[in-house]
Amino acid sequence: MVASQPNPRPIVVVTGGGAHVWAMINDLADRVGPVSVVLEIPESKKQLLRGRARRQGWISAIGQLGTMVLSRLGKRLNVKHAARLIAEEKLETEPRQGQVIVHVASANGPECLQAIQTIKPGVVLLNGCRLISREMLAKMPCPVLNYHAGITPKYRGMNGGYWALTSGDPQNFGTTVHLVDAGVDTGGVLKQVRGKPKQGDTISSYALRQAAFSRDICVEAVSDALAGKLATFDPGLPSKQWYHPTIWFYVWTGLRTGIW
Repeated sequence: MVASQPNPRPIVVVTGGGAHVWAMINDLADRVGPVSVVLEIPESKKQLLRGRARRQGWISAIGQLGTMVLSRLGKRLNVKHAARLIAEEKLETEPRQGQVIVHVASANGPECLQAIQTIKPGVVLLNGCRLISREMLAKMPCPVLNYHAGITPKYRGMNGGYWALTSGDPQNFGTTVHLVDAGVDTGGVLKQVRGKPKQGDTISSYALRQAAFSRDICVEAVSDALAGKLATFDPGLPSKQWYHPTIWFYVWTGLRTGIW
């Protein structure tokens, strides 16, 4: 646990939003110092579909979109489970009154960079936003970290916790805070923590579960950045990028293994 200390330079969190993100933001504000939030407009389903079709083909892209839609439906159906998780873990999953929020079209756009340069933070933490380009990173006035819901480099990309479970690797159900470079979750690893899903958890609630046991590493990494003592380490793991599971893989694997 890192004791709360006043910091002369604020923290900026760049995000697309979400209950698990606000849990992190509120914890950082309580334990480290003031947080300004740069909130981007998430990509539309149409944009996501086109982008993934270019990279992986239309069949995979449509299959992944099906799982995303099903996951959103799962969140609505499992509201009681999420509420229990939030209560048990004492998560604060909504913006607080008075929270500084700067709305931008894209985390990778000039308005985002301008907002960060105006705020003059001691550290920027990315959490659930678009990839930042090499050109934008070069203009950042401070260290840029990323919170990733997976153990890197083994589970880079999407749904790291889900893929660890379905790969028969539950010991790597965890999260990482790493430095940001131009790759997909390829930056130097700063902090990692492992945890376990609990009964009733699914792909719809893994992010909240992971956020609950990852608050300490976010506080530690951000505090280290503000103190100018960031240090990376090599986890000694293979590197692989993962995507959303296709709807047919997700359903078949759930029926076969009980992992949803």
